[in-house]
Amino acid sequence: MKENIIQQKSFNFAIKIIELYKYLVVTKKEFILSKQLLRSGTSIGANVEEALGGQSRKDFISKLSIAYKEARETKYWLSLLRESKYMTAEELSIVFIDCEEILKILGKIQKTSKENL
Repeated sequence: MKENIIQQKSFNFAIKIIELYKYLVVTKKEFILSKQLLRSGTSIGANVEEALGGQSRKDFISKLSIAYKEARETKYWLSLLRESKYMTAEELSIVFIDCEEILKILGKIQKTSKENL
């Protein structure tokens, strides 16, 4: 079975988000932004999984669009954590890079899928 890059990257990203959430709650005692980050960051992979099990091409595109929106929301929460000084840009750099990569991949898949409708 061929490896699905976005499936694997979104799953690995969810693991990083869970670890970041635990760090924020235990070490920084931050409970609001971290919960939002946890929800959106883990939702990306869940929606990718739903897209892969979609009943039609339109269903696939719809679920992938939701995953893209969740990735954008995740980037927003990461930015808030940085700008509110809970974490530094350096501490968040790898997660930001991963999020940007996921956004690019999802955007490309959406574009290609819409063109092939």
